[in-house]
Amino acid sequence: MFDFSIVTQWFHELLVSFLPVGAAVFLECVLIGLFLLLLYALLACAMIFMERKVCAAYQCRLGPNRVGPWGVFQVFADVLKMLTKEIIEIRHADRFLYNLAPYIVVVASVLAFSCLPINKGMEILDFHVGVFFLMAASSIGVVGVLLAGWSSNNKYSLIGAMRSGAQMISYELSIGLSILTIVVLTDTMQFSEIVAQQADCWFIFKGHVPACIAFVIYLIAGNAETNRGPFDLPEAESELTAGYHTEYSGMHFGLFYVAEFVNLFIVAGMAATLFLGGWMPLHIPGLDGFNAAMDWIPGFVWFFGKAFFVVFLLMWMKWTFPRLRVDQILNLEWKYLVPIGLANMLLMAVVVVFRWHF
Repeated sequence: MFDFSIVTQWFHELLVSFLPVGAAVFLECVLIGLFLLLLYALLACAMIFMERKVCAAYQCRLGPNRVGPWGVFQVFADVLKMLTKEIIEIRHADRFLYNLAPYIVVVASVLAFSCLPINKGMEILDFHVGVFFLMAASSIGVVGVLLAGWSSNNKYSLIGAMRSGAQMISYELSIGLSILTIVVLTDTMQFSEIVAQQADCWFIFKGHVPACIAFVIYLIAGNAETNRGPFDLPEAESELTAGYHTEYSGMHFGLFYVAEFVNLFIVAGMAATLFLGGWMPLHIPGLDGFNAAMDWIPGFVWFFGKAFFVVFLLMWMKWTFPRLRVDQILNLEWKYLVPIGLANMLLMAVVVVFRWHF
């Protein structure tokens, strides 16, 4: 498995050879930030196109097919349209908070996106307490959603924001319990170390029954955390027109739209990292030839392949189940997922103590 830290170390030494150390580090930070934003935007475009095609397949239609081959340029046409549309100022809104809210949502999304270990040596933020940082960074998005609903001075926006806040804060608990179940198994909160421990076998296989239960809980709670169907009550078009971003137009609405799809990829990327081995290839004990062939596939290909597989599962979930009522959403979390998650984490502790895992 190729280690990209060799490339980054060579590039750092090249910059230091003709720049002061401080200037070299600053330039590296700027380049990493630009790379992160570019990847963020490209993934958002890919996710929007995938959502439309998957939705069309489940509804027995074609989806976008006019702009470019197979409609691949339709998303870029929509981005251009959104960039050129007027941002309408709301008369009685709190102008500062109204304009600030979408940027808070995007900043929270970018910080969480930075925690994804794409390949060995390509970890942008890889702290020893990476799990805590991820959960803290992703929680900031709730603040942006609540500010958007309240500052718009619109009853539909406010109701959507309150629904979204209650839903996101509730389901963060189940996501945290699922992640902590893997932390109990690995005895580390550093994502690169969690991936490294799956070199011989992925946790979805060697983590025994508790890992499978945690994976299912994580998929359900992750879908609810991103306000996607069947948990899309905060944006219920039939009731709230567009929920907490009803009054937003132009690129302000675009920021909410992009952040929602990238948050979906973050949920899928974390599932791939925690349960499906991250950048680690598939190895089957005893099949040395097969394992050697799998090692030739680059780590980032494995990561994105697994992440988009989980994205497809989440989209499948959205376009299969009907929308839930708000009482059903909260009952599912507090009466079922939280107790099961707590019991499952205790079961994982027992499995680790008695070494019943593979």
